[in-house]
Amino acid sequence: MHLPVQNEDNVMEKTWWKESVVYQIYPRSFNDSNGDGIGDLNGITEKMDYLKELGIDVIWLSPVYESPNDDNGYDISNYREIMNEFGTMEDYDRMLAAAHERGIKIVMDLVVNHTSDEHPWFVESRKSKDNPYRDYYIWKDGKDGDAPNNWGSCFGGSAWKYDEKTDMYFLHLFSQKQPDLNWDNPKVREEVFDMMDWWCQKGIDGFRMDVISMISKDRTFPDGRIKENGYGDFGPFVHNGPHVHEYLQEMNQKVLSKYSLLTVGECAGVTIEEAKKYANLEGNELSMVFQFEHMDLDGGESFKWNERKISIVELKETLSKWQNELYGKAWNSLYWCNHDQPRMISRLGNTSREYREISAKMLATCLHMMQGTPYIYQGEELGMTNVPFETLDDFRDIESIDAYHEYVGNGQIPAEDMMRFLRYKSRDNARTPLQWDDSENAGFTSGTPWIMVNPNYTEINAKEQMSRADSVFYYYQKLIRLRKEYEVIVYGKYELLLPEDKDLYVYTRELEDEKLLVICNFSENRRMFELPAEWKPENMTHLIGNYGRTEAEYRMELKPYEAVVYRMKK
Repeated sequence: MHLPVQNEDNVMEKTWWKESVVYQIYPRSFNDSNGDGIGDLNGITEKMDYLKELGIDVIWLSPVYESPNDDNGYDISNYREIMNEFGTMEDYDRMLAAAHERGIKIVMDLVVNHTSDEHPWFVESRKSKDNPYRDYYIWKDGKDGDAPNNWGSCFGGSAWKYDEKTDMYFLHLFSQKQPDLNWDNPKVREEVFDMMDWWCQKGIDGFRMDVISMISKDRTFPDGRIKENGYGDFGPFVHNGPHVHEYLQEMNQKVLSKYSLLTVGECAGVTIEEAKKYANLEGNELSMVFQFEHMDLDGGESFKWNERKISIVELKETLSKWQNELYGKAWNSLYWCNHDQPRMISRLGNTSREYREISAKMLATCLHMMQGTPYIYQGEELGMTNVPFETLDDFRDIESIDAYHEYVGNGQIPAEDMMRFLRYKSRDNARTPLQWDDSENAGFTSGTPWIMVNPNYTEINAKEQMSRADSVFYYYQKLIRLRKEYEVIVYGKYELLLPEDKDLYVYTRELEDEKLLVICNFSENRRMFELPAEWKPENMTHLIGNYGRTEAEYRMELKPYEAVVYRMKK
């Protein structure tokens, strides 16, 4: 039975998904069971005991549906079939059963802003203007012999594709092979909800909803502000569009409310105020959202293509804003990396032999002690790093390849610089195979991997990590365990200390008579730290840390990338 947690600020209802830790699997790169070089569903089933040992509660599975793979499965041609490369529906059912036997839940990736252009709906839609499926997508006449407006696609070029057959343009906010669905058509919503219900009846435990904040467009389709690539910014007319909350409430009413699900919306362009609507505690839309504000802090004129480092002061300000302003109003999701982000150690930590594991543990501590549901991306628990890609041929990600051709082609970024930026920021950094052991291809496949394996797999791999108690793997296992032992980690109120410090991220969590002090050094510098006034060493117990320190002192010299957490009963 779940009882509410009471404190001076709010009554917060306990639910299983607030208390869970989610592990994201990118199936193509997780584990290959048949030697074709591509990870598959049976490969996931083979490794279910590994995930059970880590202690995670939920697997978020990136798309495994039938797809021509223009955008690695995020272009779906059949929502009720499994991609051949990943196996069969029988393999899926076996994997689902294996997870459930071990107390692990499965969350599916739901991609319904767009489909593949090979989906039967779109094949029909483009046949004629009066086809029954025509209005399943967004078709517009051209303007002055050109596209209907100046919007640019997320993957480069125009967001509109001309179709000769009917002399009209269709909208694709992503690849040309990913036409946007028309959510204003009730039949589209009905089809989507029916498909979702079908998966729920199979026994899945939730949905991660791809770019769900973009499903409702401003139907006047105005031109956007011209960006550096020469195209207009569609964001103001698409992000958190006019009917998005109405449609999600309809989805909740017709499908989500009938099951006990974890639902997380990937919400590009989300603000705090919008997040309070998407993830409201009344529960009439979604459980939580992914926001990108902290991930965009090193962006710039060329979108994300640079080597800029994230300012720790700005990072603290951003994360603290979300922690404080959603408290008691909506629920946070916590992540450093996923299939769309580079590896966190290469971005926020230190990849040197001396500090790689130390900084990986520090980053994990900082995140997992916050309020919200933590997400671990595959390989994060091993301390995997970015990849030394050498040429453009090493990349598989459509976004990276298109960006190279666009920015190098128009002379905006020299080729040498662009390759450096791709090595630092490309999504492919997260998509190389999981490093299982030090055998050929890191034990991922007996065949030729679909993308290169990071050459550091001989040092960084699961077998080596699980052979010693002080590894990153077992540190993550302890963080997950602590979350189940101490309610203050899940439900406590957050308060930032030392907001202007350039190296230290220090915060407290408080629930009833219990407090946590979380101290993280984001730098290679040794730093002195003085305990806040109400904290007394004799009243503090050590919860976790990445060096040998256990005893608290009034003045502590923090080591490079040190993290330590103390608990105190008031």
